[in-house]
Amino acid sequence: MSENLDLVRSIYANWECGDFNHVDWAHPEIEFMGVDGPDPVMSTGRAEMAASFRDTLGAWKDFRVEAEQYRELDDGRVLVLDRLSGRGTTSGLELGQVRTDGAWLFHIRNGNVARMVRYQERARAFADLGLEE
Repeated sequence: MSENLDLVRSIYANWECGDFNHVDWAHPEIEFMGVDGPDPVMSTGRAEMAASFRDTLGAWKDFRVEAEQYRELDDGRVLVLDRLSGRGTTSGLELGQVRTDGAWLFHIRNGNVARMVRYQERARAFADLGLEE
């Protein structure tokens, strides 16, 4: 297993437990973006990424991200197919009641995540990356 894959697995180990506080894996000027879904976002830096995570986490109780599959791509990229779970703080909606199969694309440079791209729709990730499902 490569160092890049080990790094991404360690990030998911925290996320799967609901721990989103650690950002030491992120480059200080990390590019963070969500390309689809209800709130597309583009930010730069750990502080902006953390603020985006706080906004998302504030809407959910017991929010978790569970990795289903890791795919190591070329050029220091790792694609993770994942599933979200949690319950809306206001609505009480369980994420399992709606489609929650998404993906994160991690760009790793010099042992840090330099760029993260969130896909709410896996099909878009596969299309953007020229991959088969």
